[in-house]
Amino acid sequence: FTLTILGMFGMQSFSPIVNPPEACILGVNTIVEKPAAVNGSVVIRPMSVLSLVADHRILDGAEAARFLARIREMVENPWLLLL
Repeated sequence: FTLTILGMFGMQSFSPIVNPPEACILGVNTIVEKPAAVNGSVVIRPMSVLSLVADHRILDGAEAARFLARIREMVENPWLLLL
């Protein structure tokens, strides 16, 4: 597994390349202010795109999606890291 961070270069979206023999790579992009719907109102929120690229011979797409959902949950609720 590799974590690659190009956000410091202003990258808003990129697809990293898996380096064999690893199973996947997670790309972290820059944080930008974007409009988001919250409780029926539009507010400006800091947002980032995470790009997970996986070798499907090793990692199933559904499992990768669950992994990304868990990362999102922890980023949005950092207190979960204390549990």
